[in-house]
Amino acid sequence: MATTRPMPLHLRRSGFAPVDELTQVRDREGVTRIETTFGEPAWLVTRYEDVREVLSDPERFSNAAGMFAPNQEMRLSEEEIAQQRAGQLLALDPPEHTRLRRMLTPEFTVRRMRELALRIEAIVESHLDALERTGPPADLVSEFALPIPSLVICELLGVPYSEREEFQRRTRRQLDLSLPTDEQMRLARESRAFMHRQVERAQRSPGEDMLGMLVREHGTELSTDELVGIAGLLLVAGHETTANMLGLGVLALLQHPEQLALLRDDPAVVGPAVEELLRWLTIVPSVIPRTTTTAVTVAGQHISAGERVLCSLPAANRDPALLTDPERLDITRGVPGHVAFGHGVHHCLGAPLARMEMTIAFPALLRRFPNLSLAVPFEQIEFRSHHVVFGIHALPVTW
Repeated sequence: MATTRPMPLHLRRSGFAPVDELTQVRDREGVTRIETTFGEPAWLVTRYEDVREVLSDPERFSNAAGMFAPNQEMRLSEEEIAQQRAGQLLALDPPEHTRLRRMLTPEFTVRRMRELALRIEAIVESHLDALERTGPPADLVSEFALPIPSLVICELLGVPYSEREEFQRRTRRQLDLSLPTDEQMRLARESRAFMHRQVERAQRSPGEDMLGMLVREHGTELSTDELVGIAGLLLVAGHETTANMLGLGVLALLQHPEQLALLRDDPAVVGPAVEELLRWLTIVPSVIPRTTTTAVTVAGQHISAGERVLCSLPAANRDPALLTDPERLDITRGVPGHVAFGHGVHHCLGAPLARMEMTIAFPALLRRFPNLSLAVPFEQIEFRSHHVVFGIHALPVTW
């Protein structure tokens, strides 16, 4: 049964954009009091510079103090909290966060992504071939946007692709915040058990994939629980975010045909287009809640120690302080400095991989099907509300 609570302000959208109420908070006071999905009070920070300030300062705004903190609904045991925190980079502050991230960074460098480019291109082309063989109409979410990043991250981590549908189906439900808490917890435990099996497989016979590398090079430094936490985060983040960017990005371009034509026909536009789509869509509505370790002042608002702070990334990325005419989609301008991947020490580790996948997939799709169009009216497209990652359920297209 869906939650009876109203959708928290930071999750609300009007089409692609944040709702007017959120924009008004940013333009007036900058910080406001809200309730989280679990009914807990929190401060919501909305302005670009204030969001960067919060995300740049893990000493005053702690990840570790808030994530997996006990609450009445979750009913996690102390042992479960310790297990779920282990290896979970989003729940750690420096220096523990730094220790783990340093082990993973070599796998996500731009150089490493370039080495993967040929494989990503082959994966994209194979799915375009399948679409062409089957013919229109087709659902681009299930037949293009979801399977491509899933296959890429499965190969990177060494997860058998035959098990893709299992974790993909569970993850989509797990990230739906409207589910009852008991159901969310059941899915989280199933997900952890799934990742535990992957880690045990890598420990028995480490391959050339990322899990194998971690076992071989850092096996004495990382506990099994840490390996499970790292692998689980990378698997979920590595397919769910890029999949939704691909689906939602194509929809945005179809609603802006002149922008679509630019991206399709001019290779020089692809890089800036990816950055602008990241900014304009900002599919992750908020970073992990921070907890203040001392009294702070943000946008003139006093916040006591021990309070929750959320940052609205969509509001920040459409702040006039970041760029002129922020509500307009303009794929020629790029926008260095957007916070779609977060900011500071928790800036998305997989950002180079996500950029590489989008840089390859968007133009390949549009050039293969130059007459791509929606197969249903735009009004029939169902956006995903109450999700940790914003997106659409399906994208029926023809060509």
